[in-house]
Amino acid sequence: ALTGQQGDRRREERERGITIDLGYVYADLGEGSLTGFIDVPGHERFVHNMLAGASGIDCVLLVVAADDGVMPQTREHLAIVELLGIRRALVALTKIDRVEPARIAEVQQQINGLLTAGPLAGAPIFPVSSIRGDGIDALRTALIEEAARTAARSDSGHFRLAIDRAFSVTGTGVVVTGTAFAGRVRIGDELLLGPTGKRVRVRGLHAQNREVGEAHAGQRVALNLAGERLAVEQIHRGDWLLHPLLHAPTQRIDIDFQLLPGEAHELKHWTPVHVHLGAQDVTARVALLEDASLVPGERAFAQLLLNAPSHAVHGDRIVLRDQSAQRTLGGGRVLDPYAPPRNRRRAARLEQLRALAQPSLEQALPPLLASATNGIDPQGLERQFNRPREGWQLPHGVLEISTRLGPRLFDRARWSELEVILLAALQR
Repeated sequence: ALTGQQGDRRREERERGITIDLGYVYADLGEGSLTGFIDVPGHERFVHNMLAGASGIDCVLLVVAADDGVMPQTREHLAIVELLGIRRALVALTKIDRVEPARIAEVQQQINGLLTAGPLAGAPIFPVSSIRGDGIDALRTALIEEAARTAARSDSGHFRLAIDRAFSVTGTGVVVTGTAFAGRVRIGDELLLGPTGKRVRVRGLHAQNREVGEAHAGQRVALNLAGERLAVEQIHRGDWLLHPLLHAPTQRIDIDFQLLPGEAHELKHWTPVHVHLGAQDVTARVALLEDASLVPGERAFAQLLLNAPSHAVHGDRIVLRDQSAQRTLGGGRVLDPYAPPRNRRRAARLEQLRALAQPSLEQALPPLLASATNGIDPQGLERQFNRPREGWQLPHGVLEISTRLGPRLFDRARWSELEVILLAALQR
């Protein structure tokens, strides 16, 4: 009703009347530019597909049917949206042509009660009928206003894209699509693909379903790739397409983790889980770094030991589901994508994680350097935070020292202490 297009691409979806996989629709809602919609499954069996599509979106359009009301999957989807850090929402109360006005008011109360305790409290609710067209114009107007408020994402970082589709086009070759998480990409750029780091070249670009010469963070992007012996069978949902400097596959990630308040039991150390990062779903173990268990609703530092290589940068959002992929346990924010295998629970390491819990590199750097005896490699920080060095504003008291192995950053006071220690040793 909003776009005039069908979001379900598969014949099985249309026959059964149920969304199974991600659907992609682009439409001009009336403001002259294309708005991109990612249609995600609602069914509990396909939450893993929903997570692959929800990462990277700006605004969620939460759909609640007036006849069904708030369902268990509605609550799970809302929890996931909050864990992913999405803070803008509209609610479509659909199928109002099937129920009495009293039922509409009842479900509106349910929705308000569901949203009240969370960050999406006060999200506007639009009663609509896709059959009669009731409320569709009001919802379209609200979406146009949301699109106008969408701030352009910073494209200062190196390019990274989470792949959610890969296919072959006759006469064109391999095409991948996904949401650009950071940076810019141009035709002719060389990028690295997937955990193997296969080198590919960008032959063609579409952004928001239009042919372009350059695409940037926040856009839905389709890239026509060329590479030696490149085949679509080599590419999987969840793979990353990266600027070469960012390619450093990891299987240990330290996070700031929160267990959902609705969980019935404590989370134990070494619990097996499914980790959702970008469009990737990978199994892992959770190593709690402060206690042997975590109480529902509480936060703690944790290390994820992944069973397959992944890619992450500081600040990425992660969602954890249980071993059987039946329910969402909680989620967190990436602190260190290159976590150490040893001494992960020592006081000094926990102090580093508290420093990394700061939102930016500039805020995290001083406390990190204060405990770094041998300084810190700036290229490692550049990769960890995806912050090119030319854009850094180094805080006062940070020194950059040239060495035979390249530059290192030191805390000025710590550097002076090292000088005193060294001179005293030489004197002895």
